[in-house]
Amino acid sequence: RTSTSRQAAVAAHVPGSIMAKSVVVHHELGYALAVVPSTHRIELGKLQDVMDKRLGLASEDEVVSLFDDCDIGAIPPIGAAYDVPVILDESLGDAADIYFEGGDHRTLVHVSGKDFRNLTTGARQARFSHRAY
Repeated sequence: RTSTSRQAAVAAHVPGSIMAKSVVVHHELGYALAVVPSTHRIELGKLQDVMDKRLGLASEDEVVSLFDDCDIGAIPPIGAAYDVPVILDESLGDAADIYFEGGDHRTLVHVSGKDFRNLTTGARQARFSHRAY
């Protein structure tokens, strides 16, 4: 059991650059999932510019109410399952394989990059993060 996507990548011997991490942001019209590699940090200012909305990080209570079947910090990057739009950081765009936590800190999902792009069809892509690790 891990408590962050970065720890999950290390435990599974998966490069953090292909471990997708979902961050829930809120804006005046609702919520969005910002998806970045576990090695990256979101640049909220850039994301606000890209989305043309004033954003903030969702509180733990907001995350629990939106994703009530998921553990905090293990939100899968599949927004369609929760009717939440997704914005993908470009750094995940061309990966041959993607890993992500499947709603808890015990389940690691591995999909091909092609399948991941199919699962996130309609998601916007932009550069809004920087490598932190």
